[in-house]
Amino acid sequence: MTKYIFVTGGVTSSLGKGIISASLAKLLQARGYRVTIQKFDPYINIDPGTLNPYEHGECFVTEDGAETDLDLGHYERFLNVPTSQANNITTGRIYQNVINKERQGEFLGKTVQVVPHITDEIKRNMRILGESGDYDIVITEIGGTVGDIESLPFVEAVRQFKWEAGNNNALVIHLTLVPYLAAAGELKTKPTQHSVKALLEYGIQPDILVCRTEHPISQDIRRKIALFCNVNINAVIESIDAPSIYDVHLLMYKEQLDKTVLSKLKLPTKAEPSMESWKDFLGRLKNPTSEVKIGLVGKYVELPDAYKSITEAFIHAGAKNECKVRVEYIPSESVFADNVKEKLGHLDGVLVAPGFGSRGIEGKIDAIKYVRENNIPFFGICLGMQCCVIEFGRNVLGLTGANTTEIDENTLHPVINMMEDQKNVTEKGGTMRLGAYPCDIKKGTKAFAAYGKQHISERHRHRYEFNNAYLAQYEAAGMIASGINPESNLVEIVELKNHPFFIGGQFHPELKSTVANPHPLFIKFVAAAMEQVKKKATK
Repeated sequence: MTKYIFVTGGVTSSLGKGIISASLAKLLQARGYRVTIQKFDPYINIDPGTLNPYEHGECFVTEDGAETDLDLGHYERFLNVPTSQANNITTGRIYQNVINKERQGEFLGKTVQVVPHITDEIKRNMRILGESGDYDIVITEIGGTVGDIESLPFVEAVRQFKWEAGNNNALVIHLTLVPYLAAAGELKTKPTQHSVKALLEYGIQPDILVCRTEHPISQDIRRKIALFCNVNINAVIESIDAPSIYDVHLLMYKEQLDKTVLSKLKLPTKAEPSMESWKDFLGRLKNPTSEVKIGLVGKYVELPDAYKSITEAFIHAGAKNECKVRVEYIPSESVFADNVKEKLGHLDGVLVAPGFGSRGIEGKIDAIKYVRENNIPFFGICLGMQCCVIEFGRNVLGLTGANTTEIDENTLHPVINMMEDQKNVTEKGGTMRLGAYPCDIKKGTKAFAAYGKQHISERHRHRYEFNNAYLAQYEAAGMIASGINPESNLVEIVELKNHPFFIGGQFHPELKSTVANPHPLFIKFVAAAMEQVKKKATK
């Protein structure tokens, strides 16, 4: 029988429920259990696909094309196992499902209410992954903070679920805060007590408390928390600030969180988890032998979470190359032809980020012109790839006013055009080209050198594509299509022949980079930036 773990949060948001969930899952996986994690978000959007990145950070796309919360990226990066539509559920999707059933007459004329109809639908979604037979343990992260009006139906569903599942089949981990008051010179447990009291008011007794803290928690404080919150002292887990998110699961192992969980679920501890490959990764990450500065040119750079998967992919690729990657965030609106050297001249590589809309496009194009002409390693992702096509068209092929029809519908040279199957789409949510698609790579190209194979699959999130009417012209001038979708003939990868590293991908390679499998394009890009450093040193 599948066992269920629910992770709730109290006191404040941003305590790291996603990282704790991923860390616990990694420990259980290392002990031989089949584990997955799902996230329930309390907002009413059907998914985060239509949300501005400033609202909710990056939108993470799964293999099956679901637009999901960025925490699913953490789950995949830790576990090295793909997630799916079933791993991220919002209030909007729950209500939409219930209302659709009501419209179809499934409730036989009964009054549709939060309890039982909404909570039943939440519980049904909580069970989907567990009933697939693929997992021994399902960890469910409940978004928001206990006490929020939006998350009440989810908390109530957890209470019901735990009651129905019975002892030893489901448990609740509550993540809370033990703040340090500098004026008093001590840690304070009262916020944790109040948070647990709020959870008790909703009928849930947490089984384990994970206490976020800046300072070590003494045994006396653990006893006090255990006494006031009705938990065993060994179920009060210290989660102290860590140098990186990748240190957290080792700290949780030291605190024996996984053993406590298995004990409460009456599961055997099996073999001790093997941490060698993870420790090797951390060793490389913390002891780099070189350093590069890479500029990330984008629209949403004020909120680094908008590019979370990209920055994490740089961490993975940097560790692989034993290189510290310093990412410099550059707002694309601040880049102009007359200041581009000042903005980018000191960098060892430039990544032009994905995005939507016209804001900052010309800055991206000016940035690409500079790195192309000055042989600085370049990597373009999605819109970044489209911008390098536009720049090459304007400045090399002489296609005056070349553009994407996303920005200029009446451009004389629509080198980037809307995909045919997108032209009749009117709804915005979940209607783009989404999820994994195959790509065939031409031998002898930089892309082939990176992947080391001809047939790959990458995840997409876009409506516009390279206009194949211009392909012969581009290839004759030196920008080749090194990756092509075998079914639609869509250009997936472009690169320049006579450049140390100049690659644009229509897909999002950052979404597939994990600790165990850093993405090959990021590895090669970082390596090219390292070569750039060596060239500068010999000048």
